[in-house]
Amino acid sequence: MSAQSEKNSPPLDEVMLAMDVVDTLRHRQGLVARELDGDNREARLIDRLREVYRNQGIEVPERILKEGVAALEEDRFVYKPPDAGFSRSLARLYVSRGSWGKWVLGIGTATVLFMSAYYFAYLPYRAAQAEAARIELSETMPAQMLSLYGAIFEETKVQSAVTDAQEILKRGRAAAAEGDRAGAQKAIDRLSSLLETLRQSYTLRVVNREGVKSGFWTFPEVNSDATNYYVVVEAIDSEGNALTLPVLNEETGETERVSIWGLRVPERTYKAIGADKTDDGIIQRNMVGRKQYGFLDVNYSIPVSGGAVTRW
Repeated sequence: MSAQSEKNSPPLDEVMLAMDVVDTLRHRQGLVARELDGDNREARLIDRLREVYRNQGIEVPERILKEGVAALEEDRFVYKPPDAGFSRSLARLYVSRGSWGKWVLGIGTATVLFMSAYYFAYLPYRAAQAEAARIELSETMPAQMLSLYGAIFEETKVQSAVTDAQEILKRGRAAAAEGDRAGAQKAIDRLSSLLETLRQSYTLRVVNREGVKSGFWTFPEVNSDATNYYVVVEAIDSEGNALTLPVLNEETGETERVSIWGLRVPERTYKAIGADKTDDGIIQRNMVGRKQYGFLDVNYSIPVSGGAVTRW
C-alpha cells in the first residue's frame, strides 16, 4: 500500500467503532424504527446513540455516529450472500466435497477399473477366442478331416470304406464352412472311427468260461411267436487281449462299446454250438469269424443272421 493511501485511510479504531455503531443500531430495531420515522430522524437517532454510549461510559465522536447512521442506511458492513446461480452451486458443491468426494472417487476408480478390464482384457480375450474359432473351422478341422481321409484311402482294402469316407468328408467340410463346429466335429469322429475299424485285426470267438453264458434265446417284442437265438462272442487280438468294440444293439437301436455281446445266429447254428459244449463242456469249434486289417467287416466262418444285442 502506498504512503498516500495510508494517509487517506481512517484509523482502524475509528472503523471498528463505526462498525460497532452499526451493530448497535441493528440490535436495537425498535430504536431505529422510532427515531428514523419523521423529520430530523438522523439528528434524533444520533442523540439517542450518544446517550446509549455515554451510559456505557464511552464517548463517541459526532462524525463517527453520523458515519454509523449513514452506513446503516447504505447497508454497509452487511454480508450479502451471492445470488443463486451456477457459480454459487459450484462453490457449495466444493465446500461439501468432504461428504461426497470419497464416494465419487470410489465410483470413479471402479469405473476406470471396469472399463480398463473390459477394453484391455475382455474384448481382446473375446477377439482371440473368435479368431481361434475361425482358424479352427477354416483351417484346423478341415485339415484334420483331410488327413483322416488320406489315411483311410491309403489303408483300406475295400472300396466301400473310401466311398463312406468321401461322403463324411463332404458333409464335414460343408459344416465347417457354415460355422457348424458340432457338425464338423461329428465328421471327424466318424472318420476316426472308420479308420480305427480298418486298422483292427482280431478273431471273433464264442465265450467259453465259467460264469458266462455261451448262448441264449429270446422272444422279440415285435413278434412273440418268433424266437431269436444268440451266441455270446468276444473279439481277441493277436496278443490274446479282449477288445472293446462299438456294437449296435438291434433291440434298442443304440450303439454301445462292449467287450462281449450276443450275436444272432440261425437255430441250427445255435443248437450245433450247444451240442459241442454239452459233449465235454468245451466248445472245440469256437471261432466265429476273423476281422483282418484293412477291412471293415468280419469274415464269418459260421452262418449268422446279422443282428446283435449288448444286454440280456
